[in-house]
Amino acid sequence: MSQPIARKSHDPAFLGEAGGRLGRSLEKELGTRTGRALGKLGLRTVGDLLRHYPRRYGDRGKLTPLRQLRVGDHVTVIAAVATSDLRPMRGKQGAILNVRITDGTDELVLTFFGRHSRTLEHHQRRLHRGATGMFSGTVGAYRGDRQLTHPDYETFTDLDDEFAAVQKVDWPIPIYPAGASIASWQIEKAVGTVLRTLTSDDVPEALPEAYRREHGLPDVMAALRGLHAPHTPEEWQRARRRFRHEEAFVLQTALARRRAATLSDAATAFAPREGGIRDAFDARLPFDLTAGQQEVAAVLEAEIAAPVPMMRLLQGEVGSGKTVVALRAMLQVVDGGGQAALLAPTEVLAQQHHRSITGMLGPLAEAGMLGGADEGTRVVLLTGSMGAAARRRALAAAASGEAGIVIGTHALLSEVVQIPALGLVVVDEQHRFGVEQRDALRAKGRTTPHLLVMTATPIPRTVAMTSFGDLETSTLRELPAGRAGVGTTLVPADRPRWVERTWERVREEVDAGGRAYVVCPRITAGENGAGAGATEDGFADDVSAELFALDEAGEARAPLASVEEVAALLRQMPALVGVAVGEMHGQLPAEAKDAAMADFAAGRTPVLVSTTVIEVGVDVPDATIMVILDADRFGLSQLHQLRGRVGRGTKPGVCLAVTGAHPESATFERLTAFAATTDGFELAETDLRLRREGDVLGASQSGRSSSLQLLRVLQDADVIDAARAAARELVARDPELASEPGLAQLVAESVDEDAAAYLERT
Repeated sequence: MSQPIARKSHDPAFLGEAGGRLGRSLEKELGTRTGRALGKLGLRTVGDLLRHYPRRYGDRGKLTPLRQLRVGDHVTVIAAVATSDLRPMRGKQGAILNVRITDGTDELVLTFFGRHSRTLEHHQRRLHRGATGMFSGTVGAYRGDRQLTHPDYETFTDLDDEFAAVQKVDWPIPIYPAGASIASWQIEKAVGTVLRTLTSDDVPEALPEAYRREHGLPDVMAALRGLHAPHTPEEWQRARRRFRHEEAFVLQTALARRRAATLSDAATAFAPREGGIRDAFDARLPFDLTAGQQEVAAVLEAEIAAPVPMMRLLQGEVGSGKTVVALRAMLQVVDGGGQAALLAPTEVLAQQHHRSITGMLGPLAEAGMLGGADEGTRVVLLTGSMGAAARRRALAAAASGEAGIVIGTHALLSEVVQIPALGLVVVDEQHRFGVEQRDALRAKGRTTPHLLVMTATPIPRTVAMTSFGDLETSTLRELPAGRAGVGTTLVPADRPRWVERTWERVREEVDAGGRAYVVCPRITAGENGAGAGATEDGFADDVSAELFALDEAGEARAPLASVEEVAALLRQMPALVGVAVGEMHGQLPAEAKDAAMADFAAGRTPVLVSTTVIEVGVDVPDATIMVILDADRFGLSQLHQLRGRVGRGTKPGVCLAVTGAHPESATFERLTAFAATTDGFELAETDLRLRREGDVLGASQSGRSSSLQLLRVLQDADVIDAARAAARELVARDPELASEPGLAQLVAESVDEDAAAYLERT
C-alpha cells in the first residue's frame, strides 16, 4: 500500500546543496536587526522573503482611496498631508500631534504622543502640508474619525541614494503585507538587496518549459523581478499571472501524485447483494430518498463494486441526508463480508453518529443478540474516554469482524485498533483531519479500503479542486421535505433592549415546547472573565447588562462568553425564571456529555449553554432557537454549521447572533453576509471573497502561510483547470518528476502533505 509523502518546508535536503541560496538565513543575508524584524512576519530565509509577494502596487501620482479602509485592518496607504496640529495634552504632561492626511476626498488622522512637544517636532517638520508619502499602521476609530496611532511612514522626499534614484522614475511602488516590526518600504529594500545578487541557478523553475510556452509565461527569475521591482504595471501583472499558474501547478502535481499512488493499489470489490442487510435497511426507511441521494448512492454503489479504490468527497448542506447515503455504502461493504469505519472529529459527533445509525438500523444492528435480525451486523463505538471494559469489548468486536461498522474518533487511529476486513473508510468533517490521519486508518485494511469523505461545509468547485484535488466530488443540495428553515438576526451587544429581547425570545420558544442553544466560544472565563461587566452603577444587578456591558468610552465590551459564567447568569435572569439550564463542552466526561444531550433532547433542560461541540452532527428536532454569543469570534463556515442545529423539525428556527463588532469592520461584513442567506454554497463563496491572500488553505506545520498566496480559487478556475490537466498528464508519464527537478523541489518545500490540501475553517 502506498505511503504518504512526509516532507517539511525549509528542509535543506529540498533546498539544494547545503540549503542553497534560498535556504540562507535572512539574519546572515541582511543583518541581525532586519532579519529579526522579518522573522516576526514568519520570514526566515531568502526563499521566504522572495515568496512574500506585494499585496498591491501604488503610484506616486495616485492617492489611496481612504474610504475603503476598515477598522482593525493593518494598512499601508499613499496620501497627502492636509493639516498638522501640535498641542499639549489636557490635564496631563505630554503633547499630541494630529496630522490629517487625505486622498482629496476623505481623511485619515495620524496621531503621535510624546512627553514633550520637542519630541514631536521632527514629525511635524517632515509631515508639512502638501507632503506625500506612504503611511502604515492599524486602523482605529476615535470620536468618529478613523486614525492610525504612531504609524510608520516615509515621505517621498525622504528617499536617498540609489533607492531614491530608482523611486524617482515613474515605476509602480510595491506595497507588501507588513506589520509593527517592519514597514512595507523596508521590506522592499530588503527584497531589492537580495534580488541584486540572485541568479537563475539559485531559484528552481517549477513550470515545465512547454507549459510556460503554451500559456505565455515568463521564467521564474524574470517573474520575480517583475513582481518585486516592476518598471510598468504590465510587468507585475504578467509576473502575478505566472505565479498563479505556478501555485496551481505545484499543488495539483502533489495531488496528482497522491491520487496516482493510491489508484495503483488494489482494493476489494464489494458488489451489491440482493436480500442482504442493505436491502433490509432500505425496507425499514420511513421515507424515500431524494433524487440527489439516489443519484449519489448509485455512484457510490458502482465505485465500491470496482477493484480500484474509491476516492470520493461527498459534500452537502446541513441536513441534506449525507449520513443515510454513507450508511447505505457501509452496508454494501458489510454485505460483501467487509467492515466499514466512520471517523468523526469529536466524541460528541461520534456518539451522535452511533446513536443515529443504530437507531436507523434497529434490529439490523443487533446481530447475535436477542431480537436481532438474522441478516444484521454489530455497530460499535470507540472513543478515547471509554472505560476499560467497554473499550476491550469494542476492540474485540472490531478485531474479530463481529462488528461490521466501527465508529470512533482519533482513537481509531491507535495501533491497538484492528479492523482486519476494513473495506470502506468514511471520514466526517474532513477539514479537521490531515492526510496522514486519513491514511493511518486506511492502512488497517488488508487491501486499500475505499474512501468516502463527508463534509457539511459547502465547497465551491475550484476549492474542491485545490483542497480535495485527489478526490472526485459529489454534491447534495436538496433538503428533505418538511424542513421549516431558519431566520437569522444580528443583535448589537451595545443595544440593551435588543439584548433583553433576545432572552425573551428564548423564553417564548421554550414555553412553546422548543429547545434553545446558547453558544459560547470559551468554557471558562479568561482574564476578562468573571465580574468584568459589573460596575457601580447597577450593572452588577442587571444580568443582561452584565453579559453585554459597555466600557467607559461607551463601546461594547466582549461578553462573558464562557459556558460556566453564562450558564450561571442565565439561571438568575428574570426572563428565564423556572427554566432549567444545562451545560455542554468538550472537557466533560463522556457520560456527562451523553446525559447533557439526553436531558436537552427530552426537554428536562430546555436551554443548553455550549461551546461549538454541538457544531456538527447533533440532531435535536425540537431545537428551534440558537443564541450565538461573540458571533464575531467565529468564521462563516462555523456559524453556518451552528445555525444548522436548529430548524431541523417542522417548526421554523431562529438564530440570534450577538456581536460587538464595529459596523465598518470586515468582521461585521462577514456577519451581515451570514444573516443574509442560509445557502451554504453562497456563504462559502462569500467566505472566500472576504479572506486575505494565502488564507484559503490555512497554515502549514512550518508556521509559514499557505503556498497559495496569489491564486484566487474563485476567479482563477481556468488556471486551476489547466494546471490540473497538465499535472495529471505529467505525473502519468513521470511519477517521480525526474524530468522536472525544480518542480519536484518546490512540491517538497511548499506542500506539506499532512495539512496543505485541506481547508482551515475558524
